[in-house]
Amino acid sequence: MDDPKEKIRGYFAQLFRKVDLQDDTDIFATGFVNSLMAMQLVMFVEKEFDLTIENEDLDLKNFNSINAISSLIERRSAVRV
Repeated sequence: MDDPKEKIRGYFAQLFRKVDLQDDTDIFATGFVNSLMAMQLVMFVEKEFDLTIENEDLDLKNFNSINAISSLIERRSAVRV
């Protein structure tokens, strides 16, 4: 599988053209992502990585940084195998 972090960085690069997000930058605390964008982010993760995000996964800490999203993808992918 391609590096999930690269795909996530690419997604954010399309949304925030002039921002260089670090892998541990809290995208909610910095104001880059609001609740509407969070749902779009969930849909991106589900589609891009062919995963189903369960209700118990819908926690801001799972989506607040590139590292957190990547970890969630790895956990959900392991469950699927």
